[in-house]
Amino acid sequence: MTFAVIKTGGKQYKVAANDVVKIEKIAGEPGDVVTFDQVLMVGDGDSVTVGAPLVEGALVAGQFIATEKERTVIILKKERRQHYDRRNGHRQRLSTVRITEILTGGAKPTTKVDEIAKARYEKKLAANGAAATVTEAAADAKPAAAKKPAAKKAAKAEAAPAADEAPAAEAKPKKAPAKKAAPKAETTEAAAEKPAKKPAAKKAAKADDKE
Repeated sequence: MTFAVIKTGGKQYKVAANDVVKIEKIAGEPGDVVTFDQVLMVGDGDSVTVGAPLVEGALVAGQFIATEKERTVIILKKERRQHYDRRNGHRQRLSTVRITEILTGGAKPTTKVDEIAKARYEKKLAANGAAATVTEAAADAKPAAAKKPAAKKAAKAEAAPAADEAPAAEAKPKKAPAKKAAPKAETTEAAAEKPAKKPAAKKAAKADDKE
């Protein structure tokens, strides 16, 4: 079985044909052909060729699948009894590549671009772009809707002078409640006079008793 050891992103990977490996992020789009020219070792069965440091004329080709974020890694730093506790997270971006062939002797890769994967990726980008335009249109529509209350306030302000002119005519009905208050004053005076008459009647009754 033919295998190779390649170097990319500061790391070394042992790969073979049809392997799917995750490597440090590289530039590319789904379906593109990627090549790795830093080949440290090539093995074919019992024969192994070790580079010094690279194997001359060796090349590894593959197809780019996607670049995604890995699971969150928690970085926790704590010192007991020192009130020191720091908690951070990190998500590394890794690119997924399918190895298609291992070449030696200066041979050129025959791997072709995956048109199906590329079409899917372009369709996804178009859908995301359409969604972005919709959100932008909604964001632009919000300020226009916010201007409507201002127009209503302006209309109310214009109607306010007409309301200021009306109080002169409306002042007359306001005097009517004052007339209704007059009977209350009479009742209070009558109530005040009644207690005054009672002592006089009591005095007359006492005078008759004395006689």
